[in-house]
Amino acid sequence: MQGARYKTKERGTRNEKRETRNIDTMVIIEKLKENFSSDILEIVTKNEKRIIVTIKPDSIINIAEYLYKTAGLRFIIASALHTKKGFEIHYHFSMDSTGLVLNIHVILDKENPQIESLSNMFNASNWIEREMHELFGINFLNHPNQEKLISDGNWAEGVYPYRKEFK
Repeated sequence: MQGARYKTKERGTRNEKRETRNIDTMVIIEKLKENFSSDILEIVTKNEKRIIVTIKPDSIINIAEYLYKTAGLRFIIASALHTKKGFEIHYHFSMDSTGLVLNIHVILDKENPQIESLSNMFNASNWIEREMHELFGINFLNHPNQEKLISDGNWAEGVYPYRKEFK
């Protein structure tokens, strides 16, 4: 019995695919710089699929909207840290077609950590913003429902268990 023969669609080589990914990534970064140059503080390329763009916190809504509506990236999730610099949030966006993960990084004030909520743009950010509020005390302005999610009865009001004491 002879093996089945399949017609396959001719695909580019691995290097051609990598070059296409790099071009897509470069275009996104160049357009970000072009449209938001005064809001971008730093761009760090970790590798061809991971870029961190540090921005001014007050530009989060405009940049997130641009990434989603214009550049075609998808919001994945956000994560927070409490460091000596302040409260840091990484908003993770993905361009699934290329494998790019673009992190939008903000550093919030140590004394009054607050930033506009993305929950009115992305339903997926609702719970993670609520968690960050409970664990770090970050206030998400205009959040539709900043009620307790995980802490109710677990620790006292005004206690934020992921905050650190720095010397």
